[in-house]
Amino acid sequence: MAEMLRLDRTAFYYPQGRWGLEETSLAVTSGEGVLVTGPSGCGKSTFTRCLTGLIPHLYRGELRGEVWLGDHKTDKTPLWQLAEQAGLVFQNPAAQMLAESVEDEIIFGLENLGLTRSEVEARLEASLTRFGLQELRLRLPQTLSGGEQQKLALAAIIARRPPVLVLDEPLSMLDSTAATELVDHLDHLVRSGTTVIVCEHRQEYLHGSSVFRDVPLGNGALANRAKIDSDFQAASRSSFHLEIKDLQVERGGQRVIRDLSVSAQSGKVVALVGRNGVGKTTLLRAMAGIQKYQGSILARRNGSQAKPDFGMVFQNPDLQLFNASVREEILYRVPDPDMVYYEWLLEALGLVPYEETPPLLLSEGEKRRVALATVLIRQPEHGILLDEPALGQDAAHKEVLLGVVHALAEAGQLVVMATHDLELASQADQLVLLGSDGIVAAGPPAELMRDDDLWERLGLLLPGWVRSRCCS
Repeated sequence: MAEMLRLDRTAFYYPQGRWGLEETSLAVTSGEGVLVTGPSGCGKSTFTRCLTGLIPHLYRGELRGEVWLGDHKTDKTPLWQLAEQAGLVFQNPAAQMLAESVEDEIIFGLENLGLTRSEVEARLEASLTRFGLQELRLRLPQTLSGGEQQKLALAAIIARRPPVLVLDEPLSMLDSTAATELVDHLDHLVRSGTTVIVCEHRQEYLHGSSVFRDVPLGNGALANRAKIDSDFQAASRSSFHLEIKDLQVERGGQRVIRDLSVSAQSGKVVALVGRNGVGKTTLLRAMAGIQKYQGSILARRNGSQAKPDFGMVFQNPDLQLFNASVREEILYRVPDPDMVYYEWLLEALGLVPYEETPPLLLSEGEKRRVALATVLIRQPEHGILLDEPALGQDAAHKEVLLGVVHALAEAGQLVVMATHDLELASQADQLVLLGSDGIVAAGPPAELMRDDDLWERLGLLLPGWVRSRCCS
């Protein structure tokens, strides 16, 4: 088989004083599937940028060694020419949205290939159908949910049919059904001759495929090892009851949430699960007070009631990070900060090496941990809301996350996390299943994960490994 990709002792050093990729050598043949693994911060995103030529053409720094894409040496070949050979789906799909509608986003790349109008239309319709985007074809990409944006980014790149497909955490925002369907499609592409490179933390979905070989990245020196102080105690809060009644939300002329009512008791970790686009993020935004809504969201305590005070960590951390360093970001406008708590947050969330680094230069997983720290340092009265907190996080950092949220719950706060990571959801105190018509069910995760009818009604596949770990 012909060699499609080759890295020869390739390494990259960012100008901000940190290694992005340790010395790596790899050869990939035509029609081969590769699953790149490694802990958060080991350089997977930098690896994808090197493969596709974004490094060194768009990212400044010191590139060592050689990278070949087919017969093209990437540092000597124009980026437009490399783009004809390899398609890249970013870890943050919002960063590659350019057009004014979903269908125009897909058409843009096809027209750049000089295809005939009939071929463009055929590929557009096939891609919309494959990724379930037909009803969204006229929507502005920026108004889509994170999972829908990820589907659109995949649809736009795959429609171009590049010989090499490079995907940076393509499953991270997809529900379990969409993730399973994507892996099946990638399996088909590899068997049809496409070279597919996938960097992914949700590796279980790919381990069922026989066409992907595992390639561990780096020796671990770049990855920060997370740990948590078991003696840590969050500030105690008196108990309260959260009641959401007759909630209705419209966004962009679309009814996103209709007549939703649900309640939760403080001192709990609640996982919110549902298919892409059912309104999980919108619900969290309403609870945080940053989304207009009809109905009521109230925290009831000792006979009184008030709008709750929640801190929220967004699905896209770029929307809430803007300071010059991690230290400035976490301490921004925090009056009289608890510096002992601040130091603990840096240590527990693996951010000590990056205290003086601009947050937007970090990996997606690291940025999410900075965003979490900015919320925790403010110690909101009623708790925190986490939108896809597992994105970009390896198993060690997810364990830290669980330690933090359960510590908050034990101190009387309420933690609500919207997630497609069903294994993470299984470790919550309560599971809330959200469908297109409202709440499908709520209760203990082990109980709900034994009910096949619920998951069929929800339209979600419950992977066997999740069920066995949760319900054994």
